[in-house]
Amino acid sequence: MAGDVDVGDVIVLPGAEDPVLVSRVRLGQGGLIFTVAPASDDSSEEEDRPVKLTATVRLRKRGRDMAR
Repeated sequence: MAGDVDVGDVIVLPGAEDPVLVSRVRLGQGGLIFTVAPASDDSSEEEDRPVKLTATVRLRKRGRDMAR
C-alpha cells in the first residue's frame, strides 16, 4: 500500500519489473511523490528520480458511486 511506504523500503512500481529504493516520500496534490533509485548496489544519487502515485477516490452521492 502506498501509505505504508517509508524511506529505505524497496518497492516495485506499477507497470515496472525492477525494484527501486525509496529515498524520500512527500505528500503531493492528489497522491504521493516518491524519490526513487534503482535498488541495485551500484546505483548512485545521480539516478534518483521523482515518481508520482495518484489516488482515486470513490464518492457516494445520492445513492450512486462516482469516481473522482
